Amino acid sequence: MSSTTLAGRVVAWLRAGYPTGVPRQDYVVLLGLLRRKLTDTEVHEIAAELAGLAEQGEVITVADVERLVNEATLDEPAESDVARVSSRLAAGGWPLAVIPS
Repeated sequence: MSSTTLAGRVVAWLRAGYPTGVPRQDYVVLLGLLRRKLTDTEVHEIAAELAGLAEQGEVITVADVERLVNEATLDEPAESDVARVSSRLAAGGWPLAVIPS
């Protein structure tokens, strides 16, 4: 695997840090360090789930988007992911509700 690709650099970093292999108990922690963005498919799936709730009369909030992003990625939702899901919802006619603080 080429070390010029992102995947190649990650593998090289892991091999340097764990020359005898990654212990099973470290898998989750390591994956948690690899923050990622939602794929377009994941954005679509989350937006579809939220749109379904909106069609049932539910009010959709930023917290709802964050919860589903967190469930999809097992990571804290990035503002950019929340914005992408919110944008897809708004384009479908389901803007997020503004909840006064």
